[in-house]
This record gives sequence, C-alpha cells and structure tokens, in this order.
Amino acid sequence: MPGLEDLYKEIILDHYRNPRNRGELPPPACKTEGFNPLCGDEIVVYAHIVDDQIVDIKMGGQGCSISQSSASMMSQAVKGKTIDEVKQLTNDFKAMMSIPGKGAASSSEADSAEAIAAAKAAASAGDAGNIAATTAGAAEKPDLSMGDLSALKGVVKFPVRIKCAVLSWNTLLEAIEQAEAS
Repeated sequence: MPGLEDLYKEIILDHYRNPRNRGELPPPACKTEGFNPLCGDEIVVYAHIVDDQIVDIKMGGQGCSISQSSASMMSQAVKGKTIDEVKQLTNDFKAMMSIPGKGAASSSEADSAEAIAAAKAAASAGDAGNIAATTAGAAEKPDLSMGDLSALKGVVKFPVRIKCAVLSWNTLLEAIEQAEAS
C-alpha cells in the first residue's frame, strides 16, 4: 500500500529532521545514556519524574534516522504518563518490534541476541539501511493506539535495526529504575 508506506517514511523523516523534546533538563531530572555499538547510535534521556509520573522528558544524542526518530516519538508518547503506563507502552512497542515482553528492558548482549533472533524469525530479508524499504510492507492498517510509533512497524523486517528503534526505550527504562532507586 504505497500511500501508507510513504506516510510512514515521512513521519520517520519528520521526527529525524525535527526532533521533539530535544535538549537537557537540570537536576533533579534523571540522566541516562544508551549506546548501540553496532550502529553508533547514542541517546541521552533526561526524565523528570514526580510522584510516579513523567512530568517532563528531553532527549539528546546522535545516530541513525531510526534511533533518533524513535527517541523523538517516544518522548512525545510518554510525557505526562505514569510509570506503569510507560512500562506498558514500552512492552507494546517492543511487541510491535517482535521482542517478547520482559517487564523491564536490559541492554545486555544476551537480550540483544534474543531480540535479533526473535526478529529474524518474523522478518524478511532486505536492505537494512534504506528507510523506504524499512517502512515498505508495514501493516496495511495503521495502529492508531501507537500514534506516530506505528511508522516504525517496518523495522522488524530488518533485525539489525531493531536495536536502533528500541535504544531510547531501554534508556528511558534505565532512567525509571534510577528514579525508583532514589
């Protein structure tokens, strides 16, 4: 369905070119950093959490269009949500990325290998660097409950790019764990 594929491509590129919630937050906001050595992506998440709610969130870092647009979309999706809602949304997003739910994310090598193996089982071959191809063949009906995040559905066809898409989510979960420990 070319119209939807083009829309998904434009949403990803828009978030990449015009990232939402870009910047830093001063303490007492939690600051966590995430890295994807396979792609060179770097994400910095600043989350101001008050009374079990993400009051504000800012993003920093650099990387590929998938990681940066996912971070931008995530920041919009979680702002104002409770921690439980964020964890559920994270599980939903990871399920969309063909990653089994774990309740909390981990950036360990084993999790990466498991995520890639799960994605390979659900994925077809293709050019991992091509955004148009990444969004091609995405679900014919948009998942309105996921908002702009639905544009990233096509990433599952390229297992090496899944880690790019979930990097900001894993980094946010680390910020939540840090806040809960404080």
